[in-house]
Amino acid sequence: RVPGEPQTRADGGTRGDTCHIDVVDRWGNMVAATPSGGWLQSNPVVPELGFPLGTRLQMAWLEEGLPNSLTPGRRPRTTLTPSIALRGGVPVMAFGTPGGDQQDQWQLHFFLAVALRAPVRGGLDLQGAIDAPNWHNDSFPGSFYPRGTRPGSVTVEARTDPDVVAELRRRGHDVTVGDAWSEGRLCAVARDPDTGVLSAAANPRGMQGYAVGR
Repeated sequence: RVPGEPQTRADGGTRGDTCHIDVVDRWGNMVAATPSGGWLQSNPVVPELGFPLGTRLQMAWLEEGLPNSLTPGRRPRTTLTPSIALRGGVPVMAFGTPGGDQQDQWQLHFFLAVALRAPVRGGLDLQGAIDAPNWHNDSFPGSFYPRGTRPGSVTVEARTDPDVVAELRRRGHDVTVGDAWSEGRLCAVARDPDTGVLSAAANPRGMQGYAVGR
């Protein structure tokens, strides 16, 4: 079973999931992609194009007058955010993750961890940034129906410093402590434009993740 591909259960039902892939070559060409929706078993395929139609129109709101209201010619908001970081206009890192409304949060945490850890570690530490305890909040309307909201909520991994958890609660946050390795599905690749050195790191949580080079 491959993450991101539809899976068949014993009762014949199927499910799909978002996946993410990053690619970099020796010349510095980079790709970050987060395929999601458009499952082969449930979406119409345009014969001339050969791929199924996506399902992200579900993220539009049926209530009128909102920035994300269902309106002709308007693209709906999406949680899919494959990312490429530039330095001096040159691509240096591609990264991303599945995870619905958590994607932007986890990716921002990863990006900041990479930037802040580099001076301490004496260089790039992609895997360390991915492995660091992560968290998310649900204090805004969810992108998917029924668009639930949990004001003041913070969900952290069990590896988070207990003093940090206590301080968050003291400040009034509704803290949920999840499993030790439960927040984030990140992977990343990087290329040093000065040396040409390539690096990669993969998610150790929940889903399968691989960093492969040749």
